[in-house]
Amino acid sequence: MGPDERDTPEHGTQPSRPLGRRRFLGACAGVGIAPVTAACDPAPHERGRPKAAASHRAEAERNLPGSPDWRIRSAGPATAVAGYADRVSVLSGEECGLYVSTTASSFRVSAFRVGWYGGAEARLVWRSPHIPGRVQPEPRLLPDTRTVRADWRRTLTFTTSGWPEGAYLLRLDADSGHQRHVPLIVRSAQGTGRTVLMHAPATWQAYNRWGGYSLYDGASGGYATRSLAVSFDRPYDADGAEKFLVYERAVVVLAERLGIPLAYTTGTDVHRDPAVLRGAAAVIGLGHDEYWTPEQRRHITVARDAGTNVAFLGANTCFRRVRLEEGGTQPDRTVVCYKSSVRADPCYATRPALATTDFRLAPAADPESALTGVLYEGYPTDAPYIVHAADHWLYEGTGVRPGDGFDHLVGVEYDRVTPGAPVPEPLEITAHSPLLCNGGRSHSDSAYYTVPSGAGVFATGTMRWVEALMAGTADGGRDHGMDARTRGFVTRTTENLLHAFAEGPAAHRRPAPRPNTTEVYGNRG
Repeated sequence: MGPDERDTPEHGTQPSRPLGRRRFLGACAGVGIAPVTAACDPAPHERGRPKAAASHRAEAERNLPGSPDWRIRSAGPATAVAGYADRVSVLSGEECGLYVSTTASSFRVSAFRVGWYGGAEARLVWRSPHIPGRVQPEPRLLPDTRTVRADWRRTLTFTTSGWPEGAYLLRLDADSGHQRHVPLIVRSAQGTGRTVLMHAPATWQAYNRWGGYSLYDGASGGYATRSLAVSFDRPYDADGAEKFLVYERAVVVLAERLGIPLAYTTGTDVHRDPAVLRGAAAVIGLGHDEYWTPEQRRHITVARDAGTNVAFLGANTCFRRVRLEEGGTQPDRTVVCYKSSVRADPCYATRPALATTDFRLAPAADPESALTGVLYEGYPTDAPYIVHAADHWLYEGTGVRPGDGFDHLVGVEYDRVTPGAPVPEPLEITAHSPLLCNGGRSHSDSAYYTVPSGAGVFATGTMRWVEALMAGTADGGRDHGMDARTRGFVTRTTENLLHAFAEGPAAHRRPAPRPNTTEVYGNRG
């Protein structure tokens, strides 16, 4: 689900319980725009390349000077400038189309790759010339599913030749001074021996209210008029990349600073083609990754069972079962999720495994805890994170003792280890945090388990983990009162996790989990 965005009955008024075990085309039509810089001359793909060569390129990229002016300085009115890309990800070298509407007479596009870059946290890779602006038509509303689609004329096409793999922010700079971001992932063709960062565009889109509709509310402002399907063929609301900036960017910066071999993908790409997971050391789910297809979940599970470590750095992960369908520009451009109206889903009777609702609900109930080790329980909460297994390798160098707490780190949604829910074993609860949620008492848990392949799986149990990496900084924004001490603890723990998981199956090099669910919960639910 997500902070600040649950005002409907389905979001829950109390903790829930598991259901059993269960070319530039504007004024210069047809002319491609090439990158202005390709400083490290990266190869478009790394399939078949030695790991050392990939690491050398990553190190060269990491040491390049950054561009600290990547942030938005003035968003201005919603109509000032907005845009969307015709795909959520590309392979380096592929073309990408942009669809832009602006009240300004012209604008430029600047592509910033997110990374460490000596603390600048992004690098300018490409910039377009000035492009004539135009106001695009009002969006369409598809009545059957209340889906908003912009269906704008394409404004420009650009090539990503020479762009290194990574997470990018395309910034639209109108000559009026107003700006917006458009996120784009330059994905990796393969991830052998690397840590795969898996971005969550389906969740970005689920919460996107551009055009007045999201999977949470509609024109009435309420749940009853929500979209049943949402389209990538429209801009994101607010600054254009809020979910990426709040829940994902800080992990990219940290992982690149550590210098571990990285690969990049998205959940929608894993849904379509799991090749990037084959032989990967680890796959990292970021801070808010709620909406998954059954195919994505199956591919991640297969990777785990082949020895790929998995981390979930948020809460409410893999909670919604969705379907990807055709859109206006490309395949897989529509995210379908009927939720509590699942009986109206065309797949309900004919293909129940693809019916779109919560993973734990019928038809085809399969609680997310069977993968994550924890079960989503409630919203909203705000509580200290309480360390339980202080001597766990995850917490090495943090100096914590049993019972140490970190204020506000648990929230705004949380997961827990829930007795009676299906979970892999052996599983160890590393943090056990008492909380109140809508008047009810419960706990949030961080948990770690391993499987016979040797893969380790860790879930933080809180949605604020990635936000804490920025707490107290200029980019902290919504840091919820978290302080520098909390930022230091979360940073060191995340470093421990990423270093360990980058080495390969965690069970081969780190102590085994010490099963403690009975110790922690006894016979309580």
